[in-house]
Amino acid sequence: MKNTTSTILEQKRNGDKITMLTAYDYSTAKLIDEAGINSILVGDSLGMVMLGYEDTLSVTMEDMIHHTRAVARGAKNALIVADMPFMSYQTSVYDAVVNAGRLIKEGRAHAVKLEGGATVCEQIRAIVDASIPVVAHLGLTPQSVNAFGGFKVQGKTEDDAKKLLEDAKAIEKAGAFAVVLECVPAKLAKLITQTLSIPTIGIGAGADCDGQVLVYQDMLGMFSDFTPKFVKKYTDVGEVMKRAFKEYINEVKASEFPSEEHGFKISDDIIDKLY
Repeated sequence: MKNTTSTILEQKRNGDKITMLTAYDYSTAKLIDEAGINSILVGDSLGMVMLGYEDTLSVTMEDMIHHTRAVARGAKNALIVADMPFMSYQTSVYDAVVNAGRLIKEGRAHAVKLEGGATVCEQIRAIVDASIPVVAHLGLTPQSVNAFGGFKVQGKTEDDAKKLLEDAKAIEKAGAFAVVLECVPAKLAKLITQTLSIPTIGIGAGADCDGQVLVYQDMLGMFSDFTPKFVKKYTDVGEVMKRAFKEYINEVKASEFPSEEHGFKISDDIIDKLY
């Protein structure tokens, strides 16, 4: 079934958990889509897991459009959400609408995601007014890593928890159709989920959110630079890949690959005439 903003909202109303994973390329998006995922997030996390940066801050609009376009070619049923990278929407409402439009028009995304609460509500309203669906992002917002002083759980004090709840209400009122809650205490995430009429998608925010999202390299054991506490490793594809790479190296060095079955034939008569 084709997933849309309407079907995602319907899932919350029906108590049907929403599933989301990241993807950044055609092949992976195709596999995730065929598995039946509800939504694919083309996250600016690609800065770390695909491009090798230490954070998301260096990711550009061109990076996001390039990877989103590839994902859009691979996924036929999933709702594709593209991250708006650092400084693509903070500078002005005009920039926010233009860059959101590029992710839809050039990247072929179905919706965009941006980080922040009350401070970005003006941008959310303007993007939604341009007929572009918006997913908000609260809690640990990686683009604010320098302001936070690192990757830390958010909303643990009374004041911080109250601000998160108020931000969640504000982004819903501004027109966001869903919100990602990252590294938020589970009980606070549950309260926010119960308060909002729009879906909450958790990542390190407990099981009571309306849905969950993970970076696919994390859950498959393909990214070992850092593993957050909230990640469950469903399999260790990284080790499988390394074993296959090593086997290939050994077979090439031993002249075991390619074997005859992997090659193409030509008549010996033709070869003889070439001498």
